[in-house]
Amino acid sequence: MAKFLIIRFSSIGDIIQCLGIISGIREHFPDAEIHWITRKDMSSILRMDRRINKIWEFDKSAGLKGLLRMARQLRKEHYDYIYDAHSNIRSNILKSILSPCPGKPHLLLRNKKRWKRFLLFQLGINHFDWPFKGVESFREPLKKWGIRRFPETNQNWCFPEEFKTKWQTMINKTTVTLVPSANWEMKRWPVRHWQKLVAILSDYQFIILGGPEDTFCEEIKNIAPGRINNLAGQTSLSESCYLIQQSNVVVSADTGFMHAADLFRIPTLALIGPTAFGFPSGPTAETLAINLPCRPCTKDGRGKCKQNIYQKCMADITPEKVADRIRHLLPL
Repeated sequence: MAKFLIIRFSSIGDIIQCLGIISGIREHFPDAEIHWITRKDMSSILRMDRRINKIWEFDKSAGLKGLLRMARQLRKEHYDYIYDAHSNIRSNILKSILSPCPGKPHLLLRNKKRWKRFLLFQLGINHFDWPFKGVESFREPLKKWGIRRFPETNQNWCFPEEFKTKWQTMINKTTVTLVPSANWEMKRWPVRHWQKLVAILSDYQFIILGGPEDTFCEEIKNIAPGRINNLAGQTSLSESCYLIQQSNVVVSADTGFMHAADLFRIPTLALIGPTAFGFPSGPTAETLAINLPCRPCTKDGRGKCKQNIYQKCMADITPEKVADRIRHLLPL
């Protein structure tokens, strides 16, 4: 039996995209035992995938000592295969302890292609596949282990039974799920556009997913308080994933929950602006974007907009266009 360790500590979107490798490992190594090390605050995302045998939770507040302690525990597992899907300081420390000698365990690294990133974001020269799909970038290294097929699977997601009881009345046949937030403002569709979208779709209901810091979501709800449930800050990561899985249509910018909708094969409208690596990859996701010579200008939404109209790449995606696509995906 082959024993695997996947290293990916964060973020929500990257972990969810990396989950796309599990079906390939399972097909090529049917009896594989798969472990995954992640940040403790991200672990609930992985628990929804029943194909993962064990989740190792790293508490980042434990610092270097905690990481070394966990590395010693992991070393006792005697892994046959280790896939570093993160490639950062923490993962490099783990690799140096778990694989001190070449050959055993078999070791793979997801290359972040930093030179290509430099060319793209500093000089505007793009040598990446376009659109860049994160799911494929996580799968590509596994070819070295003979893993080339990643069967479509949509029956692996397991959520606590109480979620159904708690949230079953939240989504009906006319409900659209909105994800207006993102870590960085430049990735966000303007609030006024969300407000207009809700006003245009006067026959639809909406739920909003977000974090406790996303207070601007209340501005969207106030446009039609009788038709919108603002759940920002009221759901855990796993509860938000459950609601995404139950959704009819999801509208989102480049965020982790957009990638969850893509993974679950929920009809998704991805509003992509300045970022390079947030494109969905599944057949049920549609990207809405504006072609501008300055795109992409950032890997994650940080930085300054170079256009005279701030966020032009996002602002020019009109609410009318998004509304038309929603009516097509969810006709009443």
